[in-house]
Amino acid sequence: MLSTDDGSDGYSMSYGTNGEGRGCAYLLNDIYRCDILGTDPFHSEAMWHQLRRKNRHLYALSDCLSGVIDVALWDLKGKAAGKSIAKMIGIAREKVPSYASATWSLETPQQVADEAVAKRDAGYHGYKMQWREGPCKDIPKLRAARAAVGDAFPLMHDPNAQYSYEQALEVGRVLDELGFLWFEEPIPDRQTEMIRKLADELATPILATETLMLDETVQVIRSSAADLVRGDVHLKSGITGLRKMIGMCELFGINMEIHTAASPILDVANLQVACTTHLSRFIESHHALFRFGLKNNPLEIDAQGYVHLPAGPGLGIDLDWDWIEDHTIEIIEADGG
Repeated sequence: MLSTDDGSDGYSMSYGTNGEGRGCAYLLNDIYRCDILGTDPFHSEAMWHQLRRKNRHLYALSDCLSGVIDVALWDLKGKAAGKSIAKMIGIAREKVPSYASATWSLETPQQVADEAVAKRDAGYHGYKMQWREGPCKDIPKLRAARAAVGDAFPLMHDPNAQYSYEQALEVGRVLDELGFLWFEEPIPDRQTEMIRKLADELATPILATETLMLDETVQVIRSSAADLVRGDVHLKSGITGLRKMIGMCELFGINMEIHTAASPILDVANLQVACTTHLSRFIESHHALFRFGLKNNPLEIDAQGYVHLPAGPGLGIDLDWDWIEDHTIEIIEADGG
């Protein structure tokens, strides 16, 4: 129920036949309350778009929860066997080149140029930008990065599905000119036919499927709607699901790139999977703020820009329990029943 300051009430209900009703009520309150309070109900069109943009990042409300369990099971299996997860699956390599993601808050082309050079000089094998303010503001930043690092250094662009088709086409033609490695999620992943049309128009490979569930990704792979596809242990239902996606890509002859989960334990799981295939050219190195709660963090690059397979069993991680306890607000335990 939604209530207004004049005393009116708006009613609705959800569908939950598997006991998820209480959980959905908590989610509605915890996630959307801050977006709804104080707004005008007549601005419902604007609110619909605002919540839709927010839903783009609500990965845990899908196959993701089962994927979290799957990662824990693989960690248990690896520890029981005394082997890393990658070794249990079959190691293809023990280190993976990493690219850096740009800092979101960079406002000027010069700031972008400076950071691109710094990441290149730090050893990273590429630099991915995520500008999403439209062609007029984004293109100068993209040009500045290329001018700063030269033609040979891999650059990528990911506007997080914030472009229209026309904007994506305009920016994509500039990426063609600048020799970018890929154009990631320029428009929403579920606009499959528009993605196919964009891929046909541009020389820069279109990387898609980041936000699709595993079953949805199958159709993109089978139809070759995108040039490259995305996957990670979070959105693609765990280590098991991501390995199935890799198998599909191998059979259909399409390359994939393993995506960050923006969660340190899940990103170590991504690294474990990345070490079982050569299909993913890189491992994504996200911002340092996402590398928390681990000691001797295996997600840090070496001097040559590689991330190495952890030596220990299972995930091979050492949790920083002091950090975790300092940041714990509630412990929820399953009862024995």
